[in-house]
Amino acid sequence: MTALLGSLPFIATLWLLVVLGAAILEESGAKIAAALKGEPFKKPSSMLAERRVRVRLASQEVRRANAPLRAAA
Repeated sequence: MTALLGSLPFIATLWLLVVLGAAILEESGAKIAAALKGEPFKKPSSMLAERRVRVRLASQEVRRANAPLRAAA
């Protein structure tokens, strides 16, 4: 009975490690395979569509106040 209770947490931990390892390989498996082959990683074209485009606003020129406005300030 003690052996059963001792092996149950071991098996559960082993199962958890396998599940986590599979999740990691699912996310970065293509990167790892490309690195082992010595090739650069190329993202699929579907991932490029998800990328956000950042638009920079045109910088405004510095406006200097003329003499009457400076006097009013």
